[in-house]
Amino acid sequence: MGKINGCLKCLFIFFNVLFAVIGCVLMYLAVKATAISIQMSAFGGPGVGWLWVLAIGVLGISIFGIVAACSEKELVLKIFAGFMASGMLIMLIFGIIVVVIRNKVAEGFKGTSKEFVEPFMDNKELRDVLEGLQQSAHCCGVVDAKDWGQTIPSSCECRSSSGPFGSSPCKTKPQGTSGPTQIYAQPCSDTIFSVIDIVFKITMGILFGFAVTALLGLLISILMIYQVKRHDNMGGASIAMKGY
Repeated sequence: MGKINGCLKCLFIFFNVLFAVIGCVLMYLAVKATAISIQMSAFGGPGVGWLWVLAIGVLGISIFGIVAACSEKELVLKIFAGFMASGMLIMLIFGIIVVVIRNKVAEGFKGTSKEFVEPFMDNKELRDVLEGLQQSAHCCGVVDAKDWGQTIPSSCECRSSSGPFGSSPCKTKPQGTSGPTQIYAQPCSDTIFSVIDIVFKITMGILFGFAVTALLGLLISILMIYQVKRHDNMGGASIAMKGY
């Protein structure tokens, strides 16, 4: 008979196998993301090192958890419990950091901070993206039409007071500027942030989700360690789960 309750052991192994599969999927996504990142490196694309670390970590710890459960050794289970505790703290810390960054970005887009306007205006690729967004979302500028300086692009031209996403009121272009006479009054900051906010929410969901999972893994690991210790102290008697 094993040192650990059979049902608990099977449940623990099942969830570790599930997360091992998730780790493999993350590694596949990391390979695809790396290929895209290499192609976009000339345009300053973001790195994907964090995705590789997460994928390898999830896969490696899941495999170690399966080995720990099968070995039924106290030391191995304690090491796994240490990984779970460390992983939970790391996920919580990064989750809190993401929340703080999200709030900072939200304040920047709601205000008139040049810190969030200049990247669009100084980068040709981002300006092209902004112009496409202006036509589809019926908006003009990041926080104001004045973001374009003295020349307002034709994508800001307002031909109708209604659009596919509701009303898009027009206004007269700022004095001293060239371009369309009537432009969209609504800035694009809300639309831009709504897209960025989706990424933030997905990231926060993943981080806090992994933190909760690590907590459950830690609690199960502690219970398994207790059962192994009790088995050894009782001289090899099997442990059965109590029914309530």
